[in-house]
Amino acid sequence: MTPELLVPAYGHRSLAEVLPALLTALGVPDHPEQGNELVIEPARAAALLLVDGLGSELLRRYARDAPFLAGLPDVGPVTVGFPSSTSISLASLGTGLPPGVHGILGVAFRAETGDLIETLKWRSHGVPYPVDLRKRLPPEQVQPRQTLLERAEAAGLDVTVVSKAEFGGSGLTRAALRGGRFRGTYALGDLAAEVITALAGPGKHLCYGYHADLDLLGHLHGPGSLPWRLQLRQIDSLAALLAEHLPADAVLVITGDHGMVQVDRAIDADHHPALQEGVDLLGGDPRSRHVYARPGAQDEVLAAWRGVLGDGAWVVSGEQAIDEGWFGPVDAQMRARIGDVVAAARGGTAIVRTEVEPALARLPGQHGSLTADEQFVPLLVARRS
Repeated sequence: MTPELLVPAYGHRSLAEVLPALLTALGVPDHPEQGNELVIEPARAAALLLVDGLGSELLRRYARDAPFLAGLPDVGPVTVGFPSSTSISLASLGTGLPPGVHGILGVAFRAETGDLIETLKWRSHGVPYPVDLRKRLPPEQVQPRQTLLERAEAAGLDVTVVSKAEFGGSGLTRAALRGGRFRGTYALGDLAAEVITALAGPGKHLCYGYHADLDLLGHLHGPGSLPWRLQLRQIDSLAALLAEHLPADAVLVITGDHGMVQVDRAIDADHHPALQEGVDLLGGDPRSRHVYARPGAQDEVLAAWRGVLGDGAWVVSGEQAIDEGWFGPVDAQMRARIGDVVAAARGGTAIVRTEVEPALARLPGQHGSLTADEQFVPLLVARRS
């Protein structure tokens, strides 16, 4: 059975509502709740651990490999937003805004300068020699809204970001997670140590922690593979360790940025003439593509992509995607970043680019679309018993 399209629950139960709920629990009211249905009980200190690739459906299927996580109260599930990929999700989490407002609208999208920007490494995309775009397209201008970490810091909270050392000062960190002090890590041990340390001492503390390797192994070996399951077991131990070391008046919240699906059908946009005709730029990722048409060619491009992909993707005009709420409300200045045609993959289909994205094209695990497997992530809450 082909999964049904799942429009994210922006303003109610999405990643954008997680930090506002946590700030409220810490006694720092954020902007009006706008229907936020997420409620976390009050605490003096809080850690938010984001596990890249931890989808609700995957956690349910492999609960035996994560007994601690599976046994925690789940305030979720929540939807992550579209596209359901890391850079978009982290921006929604960090700003409390949907993609159409914060403007990080794809793993790769067309910026106002005409550059196709790859947002994970903040460099040019689709060119033979990618260049760093942090000077040409400063992250603070591409995503100009105040982050919730900045807001928390301004309200007097002690704010810490704990993530891989290589992400310190990265374009995505600057765009989505600026604010507070950054603590770089290299393995599970120092990730745990930094989160535990960040919550110690008097006063109000907020710590954001990030773990990347479940997503990595899902991409490389497939979600549910033996390497992926063994990594999930390590994350389960990490979560139990963090919960064990929580101060009595602190809370640990655990979520993900997307789920993942196994690819069983790859369509190569770099070697399919019908998918190239009338196309100026092609952004997005294998499960969610922004197609930027040449002037006057939008209708032909839409028809061609629908014809080739068939029931392997939901293929709509950019305007239809906006009208149906795929990106949430869209600010006028962000509209040009959305493709003239938008394709969201269904089932196990991936729209790959073997020439431009050769490594990505080979991966058996992918995410980015509007299926339940990719959209739903848990919102687990742990306190010291």
